[in-house]
Amino acid sequence: MVLRLTPFSRPAGLDQRLASLGYHRLDDTRVMVAPQCPAVAEPLPDDLQLQRLDPAGFAEAVGALRGSPAGQRKAMAQRLVASPVPYQGWVLRRPEDDAILACAQSATEADLVGLYDVFTHPDARGQGLARRLCSQLLAQARAAGARVAYLQVEADNAPARAIYHRLGFADAYAYHYRSQDVSAH
Repeated sequence: MVLRLTPFSRPAGLDQRLASLGYHRLDDTRVMVAPQCPAVAEPLPDDLQLQRLDPAGFAEAVGALRGSPAGQRKAMAQRLVASPVPYQGWVLRRPEDDAILACAQSATEADLVGLYDVFTHPDARGQGLARRLCSQLLAQARAAGARVAYLQVEADNAPARAIYHRLGFADAYAYHYRSQDVSAH
C-alpha cells in the first residue's frame, strides 16, 4: 500500500502516525503554480524544431530519454490515450540527426494548463532547452485561453525548480508518499 499525503490529508496527525507504524517517507514533491501564463514565448534555437507527438510517440520519446523499460513506455501510452484530460506531447528535435533533446506535455482545461514530463537529454542540459520548451507551451496555452499554470517537481530537483521559478512558478504546497515497502514507489 502506498499513501499520498498532502497538507490537506485527514485526520490531523496522520503523517506522524504512519511514520510511527513504520511507513517510510518517499518522493518529496512540490506543486508549483504560475498565476499568469506568459503571452510571449522565448524563441527556440534556430537548429531545433518544436514537434507535437501522438501519445505513443511521446511515451516512446520520454521513455527513451529516461531509459524506461518498454513495458513502462507502453503503459504510459495507454494512460495518455485513455485520459479524459487532453494531453499534448511535445519534443524539441534537431533535424540534422533527428535527435530529441527535450520533451514535455501540456494539458489545458479551461483557464488552467499543467506541464508534465519535462525532461532534457543529459547531454543537452544547461542550454536553456527546458525553459524555452516550457515557455513555448505556456504561451500556446495562453493563446488557447489558459491563464494559470501548474506543475509538480521533486523537491530536491534544484535545476528544474530554478527553471520554473524563472518562468514565474512558486511553490503552492508539498506532498509525499508513505509506504512500508521502500521500493513501492
